[in-house]
Amino acid sequence: MTDLDDVPTPQGVLTLKLLASRQDTNFYGDIPGGWLIAHMDQAAELAAGRQAHGRTATVAIESMDFLCPVRVGSVVNIFTAVRDIGRSSVKIDVQVWIRPPNERDPDELYKVTEARFVMVALDDNGRIRAVPDGDA
Repeated sequence: MTDLDDVPTPQGVLTLKLLASRQDTNFYGDIPGGWLIAHMDQAAELAAGRQAHGRTATVAIESMDFLCPVRVGSVVNIFTAVRDIGRSSVKIDVQVWIRPPNERDPDELYKVTEARFVMVALDDNGRIRAVPDGDA
């Protein structure tokens, strides 16, 4: 994973794109960090599932800092990149970039956070299984 300020553009593949709406706010009207983490987890699961050819589960989230708030009306873009494949695990770098509401430049994105998600492949019974080789 890179230092937060090293890379000024999104890294990886756009995996999820959604709108932060009023129904997603907390008691104070803000988009909570937990909402973002849940969607980051979903994006990591999609990326890891493609790599593992099936079901995965999160076993760890490494280092996360929030750089700026997410306001209602922001377009939230979640990017993923596979970084490491172990015997039964897949490490996914996840970045969140937003386009705030009323942003005049549609290409201008602002980084919110990034983290590395460690996912483990599971069989139909919920037991850890091997990740198939790239040739499979």
